[in-house]
Amino acid sequence: MVDFAQPSDPFAPVAPAATVTPPQQLAFHASGSEYFRIWIVNILLSIVTLGIYSAWAKVRRNQYFYSSTELAGSSFEYHGNPLAILKGRIVAAVVVGAYALAGRVSPLLALAMFVVMAAVVPWFVWRSLQFQLHNSAWRGIRFRFDGQLRDAYINCLLRPLLNIVTLGLATPYIYQRLKAWQFNQSRFGQARFATRASVGDFYKLFAAFMLLGIVFVVGFGIVSAMQASAMMAAPTPAEVAARSASFGFWTGIAVAVFYLLILSLTPLLIALIQNLMWNSASLDRHTFRSDVHTGRMLFIIVTNMLAIVCTLGLFLPFAQVRMMRYRIASLTVIPGGSLDAFVATNSADVGAAGEGVSDFMDFDFSL
Repeated sequence: MVDFAQPSDPFAPVAPAATVTPPQQLAFHASGSEYFRIWIVNILLSIVTLGIYSAWAKVRRNQYFYSSTELAGSSFEYHGNPLAILKGRIVAAVVVGAYALAGRVSPLLALAMFVVMAAVVPWFVWRSLQFQLHNSAWRGIRFRFDGQLRDAYINCLLRPLLNIVTLGLATPYIYQRLKAWQFNQSRFGQARFATRASVGDFYKLFAAFMLLGIVFVVGFGIVSAMQASAMMAAPTPAEVAARSASFGFWTGIAVAVFYLLILSLTPLLIALIQNLMWNSASLDRHTFRSDVHTGRMLFIIVTNMLAIVCTLGLFLPFAQVRMMRYRIASLTVIPGGSLDAFVATNSADVGAAGEGVSDFMDFDFSL
């Protein structure tokens, strides 16, 4: 049978193949020496202005860190208003100062102020999340937080009460619900963040860290017992004195190592929660991969602490840059399409009272 179909035009343009965007690893270009200059000037001006400049210091620091963080050839942007942050910090100072003053006046008044603070903290956290994300942007598109105030009270006030009746065993559950609320209510333009990290995942991670802490404590006890036994087994007073000196030296080393490891557990846990959350996270069709390694992270934490102590704190900005570089470089975006397809949405300005209290109380609820 003869096929009478017309042959295709050999000179017709060929349709381009669909392009696949490769994984995009975040990069952090800040340097310790550059940030040291920003850090030392911020400290000096904050001291001279009795803390007033600290709001401008925060904006300057964040603008430097954001602009040094790059994804797919574009840097992040920070648009925080220092005057708004200063107002938030004044509110924070008034609230905490009133609580401290109440404690001097009357225990009953102090209890009443504590109840008031507990009642307003969820609102501050909620406003802090709104402020932080609203003032963060990438390629001109702002982030935002759409969480409800009701959920802030549930996650920051009601659920933590479970630890009273569970003797702390509800901590992984409470923290998972808080982080899930934070992720699932965050937006980038019109795209929605989401995470699939489960309560069971958090219990496994927290249990591993509790076991690690127990290993540190038991190991320290064994080393101390061995040293004490060796000292007591000395046959002569001279050897007892010599072994006592050796015992004191090695006990000091063991105590220092013990405290370094114990103090490392919390930042290590926070870093590994990054793996847990981001490896289960998505943004619309895009997913993420976080590759923070326990050994490398522990090495960075311990050496940073030693360097900070040995330099009387002057290594702190270098330590912060070193830590951020590793954590940011460990994060990769796996695109499910073009990264240029996001559409920015307008969002109303939000106040900075929550952000000010977040800094004042040393809270960190940012993604």
